[in-house]
Amino acid sequence: MGATDVEDLTVDYMEDGQLVSKQLDKVILTKGAWSTIIYRYQDWDRRKQEYGPEKYSIRRYQKRNGEYQQKSKFNISSRDQAQKIINALESWIKEGE
Repeated sequence: MGATDVEDLTVDYMEDGQLVSKQLDKVILTKGAWSTIIYRYQDWDRRKQEYGPEKYSIRRYQKRNGEYQQKSKFNISSRDQAQKIINALESWIKEGE
């Protein structure tokens, strides 16, 4: 059964008793029938037996029949990529002022 409240949505994911995707934080960007959340998370590295570097994911959900269903996602794979996105957005926002 899926989440019925936007607050309950998560990227935590268990596989064979191991938390393979561990959510560190989330920010709800929009709420409603269509909701958007940005997550901060880490993936389990089976080879090293530890969690890898922080990653980020922006996910869009649609609430249908009382449950949220993921409709799209964009994964930001590194801090460097995240910083480039921040820089681009800051630049564009300043241009529009």
